[in-house]
Amino acid sequence: MGWVGDVLRAHPEIALFLCLSIGYAVGQIRFGPIQLGGICGTLIAALLVGQLGVTLEANVKNVFFMLFIFALGYAGGPQFFANLNAKGLRIGLLCLIEVVVVLALVLAATHFMKLDVGTAAGLMAGAATESAVVGTATDAISKLALPAEQIHQLQANVVTAYSITYIFGLITIVVVTSQVFPLILRVNLREEAEKLWKAMGGREEDSGTSAAAPELVGRVYEITSDAGGTVARLDERLLAGGSMQGLIRGGQRIDFTPDTRFEVGDRVLVVGHRRAVVDMATAAAGLGRESADTGDFGLVLQSADLVLRNKAAQGQSLRQLSEGSRPLVGRSVLVARVERGTQLMPLLPELTLQLGDKLQLVGTAQELAPAVAALGEPVLKSSKTNIALASIGIVLGVWIGMFSAKFGSIAMSLGTGGGALLTGLVFGWYQARHPSRLSIPEDAAGLLKDIGLATFIACVGLASGPQALDLVRKYGVSLPLMGVAIAVIPAFCSLLVGHRLLKFEAPVLLGAIAGQQCSTPALSAIQSAAGNTTPLLGYTITYAISNVILPLMGPIIVALAGLVAGH
Repeated sequence: MGWVGDVLRAHPEIALFLCLSIGYAVGQIRFGPIQLGGICGTLIAALLVGQLGVTLEANVKNVFFMLFIFALGYAGGPQFFANLNAKGLRIGLLCLIEVVVVLALVLAATHFMKLDVGTAAGLMAGAATESAVVGTATDAISKLALPAEQIHQLQANVVTAYSITYIFGLITIVVVTSQVFPLILRVNLREEAEKLWKAMGGREEDSGTSAAAPELVGRVYEITSDAGGTVARLDERLLAGGSMQGLIRGGQRIDFTPDTRFEVGDRVLVVGHRRAVVDMATAAAGLGRESADTGDFGLVLQSADLVLRNKAAQGQSLRQLSEGSRPLVGRSVLVARVERGTQLMPLLPELTLQLGDKLQLVGTAQELAPAVAALGEPVLKSSKTNIALASIGIVLGVWIGMFSAKFGSIAMSLGTGGGALLTGLVFGWYQARHPSRLSIPEDAAGLLKDIGLATFIACVGLASGPQALDLVRKYGVSLPLMGVAIAVIPAFCSLLVGHRLLKFEAPVLLGAIAGQQCSTPALSAIQSAAGNTTPLLGYTITYAISNVILPLMGPIIVALAGLVAGH
């Protein structure tokens, strides 16, 4: 194998992409509900390849970390600021519990286990399952007044401690949130999720809907004995989940108003959410033969994507959008999708909307335009990336990170990572307020996040490979055990506060705990146990907040651990 090492040392770029390919392949392997993911897989591969003494230039690592951390803030900015309201901060209290308890536990471990600042920072990053802390912590360590060799060792310890504790922290949080915590709450999670689903206007049989069943449907019904019924009465049966869109009488399409009365033999076209249409057809007497052939009506529906900006819609449910004396949208305009952050929310009548939500509306051309104008701004779809915007954002972030302030004997600064995160947040928030202006498409921002973090992790893993075994031999099983404890204890504290003090429903609470840990695998396990997507109602809020707050803890844990360790 000597020639392999020679090739990789001579061409480290080959080693980099080898780690990425192996890491993402390993990360896709699923062990029950557990999936390590590409980042952890890449780190493990890099640590192994790093045993051959392969390293890359430090600037490669720094450049890709800047891309990642700016894109992280840019993608999370809209949801972070949208949740700074009474409801969001109420659930966001769990994020505060996460940060405070994790910091306290890591500092206690630093004192009793005599950890160095690098190992302490890696322990926090891994147990909290937040990869971005690795970058902000290593950046903070690079600014310590220590010899270069010691700084390199501390940064290597961050990566090794993270890789060990991340695996155990991930497994632990998946198991306890989906299996153990429902037992502690003494609830049947599936039954509680079904109750919440129905309370929000969902049908029990639809709680486990699959992608194979279309959300919006059109159906034609022939009036058999409901002569004298009106269009308004038919629309009321749909409960804001659809509307009548066409009427054929005597073979001819005719115009109609809410007061139009049906006659035997009329054919009506109903368009709406599948749940509402099925409910209406089941409950309504006088609707005869059903048909899916809507061609005779010549109805053309269009769709439009928008970002919710109207404050009048903040906190309103989907049902309320078309109700009242001055509804924001007409009953014939349907909401086909609600996207919050990166998650698709369940289309339930009682789902409350937040500023920054991305909606897809469906309706006729003449009705769609005023609905879009009433709710927000249309999303400009483009594959072009505004490189200038991203570049100036990173420049400003690095500049902000150069400033520091002293708190007693502790010199604190955001560092280049924290500064780029903040500028990303502001730029992302601005883009959400002006979605019609060309900026960074979602897919491009996602690629910057993925390739930036993966390359950064691979670089630090390769550089840390030779020192990894030393740290493992030094601490043995104590690091994995601390990873388990630091994952479980903050989650358990949030469980008690959320259940006894804040009175959250079990599915919402468990989803929020997964979000405070930034753990998508835990959310998947909870949704599988719940049987529907109600845990998303809590997850999206805490995930948006923790995804910003936890990376900022990197410089803080380095400073505090240095005090505790006496550096």
